[in-house]
Order: sequence, then C-alpha cells, then structure tokens
Amino acid sequence: MAGRPVEHTDDGRYVVIDGRRWRATDPAIPEGDAAVLRRWLMAARRDVGTTKRAADGDGESAARARVHAAKTALGERGPAWWDQTDEERRARWTEGLRHAEQEGFAPRP
Repeated sequence: MAGRPVEHTDDGRYVVIDGRRWRATDPAIPEGDAAVLRRWLMAARRDVGTTKRAADGDGESAARARVHAAKTALGERGPAWWDQTDEERRARWTEGLRHAEQEGFAPRP
C-alpha cells in the first residue's frame, strides 16, 4: 500500500483498501501523537507475528491486546470518533499515548 493514495469515503470516516471499507484514524489527533500511536501499533503487529511463529500463545494474546489498544486510541476501534465529544476523543488518544509511552514509544524530539 505504500505510495498509493488512500481513498476515503465522502464523509471521511472510512478508508477504502482493495474495495474494503475500514474505519479511518481520528483526524483530530495531532500528527505527532498519531505518529507515536502508529509506531506502537506497528510494533504490536510485529510482535503478533513473532509470538505466533514461536507458538507463544500468551505472548500472542498480549500482542493482540496491544494492537487493539493502539487501534482504539487511533479511533479505528471502539466508539466511533465522530459520535464522541472533543473531550472524549482527546481522552481516548491521551490514554493510548500514556500506555504507548509506558512501553517506550515517546514522541520524537
């Protein structure tokens, strides 16, 4: 998908990839914060693969929980970001950042 333009639905709530609709990242998240959350998400996805190949069921479950937490912080899972107040949206991604930072994913200087 790298290098391809991302198609969004007219309302901006979803991206369309290979004809399938996925919830878009909350556009209210500041880019620096979204970048931290995306790095956290990608590390968790890599950990899913690593633990799956190692047949580490507990590790895989933990990694999948981190994927879910990162996607929720980005607004891609959980309550729809367009139905939340600005305060609820900010609280959602701030909580995700707190967890990401506990795992060493701090904002880049």
